[in-house]
Amino acid sequence: MKYSLFVYIILFLFSCTNSEKSSDQSSNTKVQSQAGPYVVVLGNVQDAGYPQIGCMKACCREHWNPEAKKKSITSLGLVDPVTDQAWIFEASPDFKYQCKTLSDLLDPQAFRLPDGIFLTHGHIGHYVGLMHLGREAMGADEVPVFAMPKMKNYLESSGPWSQLVALNNIDLQLLKADSVIQLTSDISVTPFLVPHRGEYTETVGYRIEGTKQKVLFIPDIDKWNLWENNIKAEIQKVDIAFLDATFFKNGEVGNRDMSEIPHPFVEESMKLFEDLPAVEKAKIHFIHFNHTNPILQTKSSAKKEVLENGYKIAEEGIQVKI
Repeated sequence: MKYSLFVYIILFLFSCTNSEKSSDQSSNTKVQSQAGPYVVVLGNVQDAGYPQIGCMKACCREHWNPEAKKKSITSLGLVDPVTDQAWIFEASPDFKYQCKTLSDLLDPQAFRLPDGIFLTHGHIGHYVGLMHLGREAMGADEVPVFAMPKMKNYLESSGPWSQLVALNNIDLQLLKADSVIQLTSDISVTPFLVPHRGEYTETVGYRIEGTKQKVLFIPDIDKWNLWENNIKAEIQKVDIAFLDATFFKNGEVGNRDMSEIPHPFVEESMKLFEDLPAVEKAKIHFIHFNHTNPILQTKSSAKKEVLENGYKIAEEGIQVKI
């Protein structure tokens, strides 16, 4: 009888302890669900991915190994846990994986598509992921796709993309340069034109604003001095700047004339930004690396130089509260 009473007391105390733990866990979950919106880096390499097709040089060779960790093509996610919404910037060739990562941030138990897709332009690394929304894949229903006029027209008039429109897999939302899109009461997105090869469409960057911070996203631009805006002034207006770093220096793509694929070389950008205060340099996160860019190599002198000069690298998975 005494033994039974002792067991009962132990079980009662254990139950109380578990109840307190459950209460704590519930409290933690509630706090997490009330956390504010943030931007997450879903990928950081150039359109053709890493490794890049046909490349057997040292920069790519070991990454053909199926066991090697692949890097994803440039994309940002925008998550608001409070409203239970998420958006994605770019529909890259890695779109299906990036959508899964984004979905898991809201609910790891059930896949859901983003509440909207923001496109920058009509080069392969930035829109072809839309194919996963079509008849041959998910057969999605009216996913909002935000696009500038030429980009919108390109998708409406060029197959196979026009089929996505005809079958209502996507719902094209027209953007206007420098016009604010209010996503929620706390989040807004503003597209702005930048100079970049426009074979099919115009090119935009985005300014993403929350109540705490502002983010600049310019994954593709020809050269900073070709833009009518002063990039240093634009950096000073925001808290984080994800900037085009496709190539580290001139000549790194040995078999091609690099004037045909103009981008601000990282060396050029660091020279341009060298007079910025340290706090401004720390805002800059280089992104959109070509497979030849030595910044992708973990222990390269180029990566070391970037970091020692006070800049940052947009590593996949980093999150920035806005």
